[in-house]
Amino acid sequence: MGIGRWSFQGFGAKLVLLAILLIAGVGGWLMLPDPSDANNKSTAAATPPSTSSDVVWLEKAAAPTEEAAAPVEQATAPAEDAADDEGPTASTNEPVTVERAPIDGLRISRQFWRRGGLGSKALVTLTLRNANHYPVKDIEIACAFARADGTHLTDRRRVISDTISMKSRKTYAGVLVGFVNINANKAKCSVVTASRA
Repeated sequence: MGIGRWSFQGFGAKLVLLAILLIAGVGGWLMLPDPSDANNKSTAAATPPSTSSDVVWLEKAAAPTEEAAAPVEQATAPAEDAADDEGPTASTNEPVTVERAPIDGLRISRQFWRRGGLGSKALVTLTLRNANHYPVKDIEIACAFARADGTHLTDRRRVISDTISMKSRKTYAGVLVGFVNINANKAKCSVVTASRA
């Protein structure tokens, strides 16, 4: 009986000792740095961790590299802000006034055309309306001529070298646009360009 008890107690002590060693080994293994981490690879190769104090030292050594990366991001952020600062509203929050082109406030309110010069010339009568807050000049119009069925025939352009006052309209009668096809029955004119007077 005494021999069986002694062997069982010796076996129990060995089992407890084995459990303690297993827990210590797993704990030490969990505290090791990740081998796939590129920052910790070079540090781990230089000084292999043998105790828990070495593992803490390695974690502290790896921390500055992450903090060192943060100023780089902060350094690049002002460069992006500097590119945005070149805009018109960079330094102030004042609204930006976008100046419209003279053509945006200019339109043809009424138009018709007739033939002249033995039927080969197009004479257009149109009313131009200037809604801008400034006078406009050198208005170029483009007229597209088509048959009765809508088939396109020809295009003609003409510059009206006159000035239209701000917020006003002016009618031009019998403006010679150019020679057109004898089969043209329809015409549609539009403003192409204009300049500020």
